[in-house]
Amino acid sequence: MSRRWVKVLVITMVALAVLFTAVDRIAVHYADKEVAQLAREKYGYENTTDGYLDLSIEGFPFLTQAASGEFDHVTLNAGMFYVDTTTNAQGGYLHIDRLHLDLHDVNVGSLTARSAEANLVTGTLNLSYKELSSVVTRLAGHGSQLTVSPAPGSSGQAARVKVSGTIEGRAVDATGTLLAQGEEITLNIPGVEQANMVWQVGLPAGADFSAARSNQDGVEMSIVGHQVRLGSSRYHM
Repeated sequence: MSRRWVKVLVITMVALAVLFTAVDRIAVHYADKEVAQLAREKYGYENTTDGYLDLSIEGFPFLTQAASGEFDHVTLNAGMFYVDTTTNAQGGYLHIDRLHLDLHDVNVGSLTARSAEANLVTGTLNLSYKELSSVVTRLAGHGSQLTVSPAPGSSGQAARVKVSGTIEGRAVDATGTLLAQGEEITLNIPGVEQANMVWQVGLPAGADFSAARSNQDGVEMSIVGHQVRLGSSRYHM
């Protein structure tokens, strides 16, 4: 084979590789948008004007994964959306700062499938003390002004928080517990009229809160699940 033909062959192979990469990236962008839209519709993420939801299908080549219907790793990041109390209490909405999910070994029937299954899901959900202070103050009512801050002693699925301030001129200085269990967040504060406040977070069916801990920035809850069904949940927004 002459050098000229070798050069032509190399150029052709490079051009085909570039074309394949471009097509692959276009396809993954389309799939990202499709799955993100499903998450918006099903779980209620990004339900505020400043809310966001980003989804990314990792790995290359995407087209090979799509052909098999199996994806190694998908990530979902959402934030600034809200959930309401289970009793729909007036002013009981709670803003979620950040939700991060890592979905491993995802199996779908096709790109347009409205459900899929992940072999393993891990992630975290974060609440700020500023938002916890705001919702506790609203629910306590009666001109109250309460502040939530970290407290030592978080254990397992229960994070301990300090609540201080006033309700109707009465001083409050208590240690409360934020329990993350199933897909519910329960905040219990001794001495507050509405001591138990419960919110539900729309998680994919099979994913649950596994731990909660207070840190300097807020409360972080861990999420884990096996054989998780995406596009399906126990809680409907």
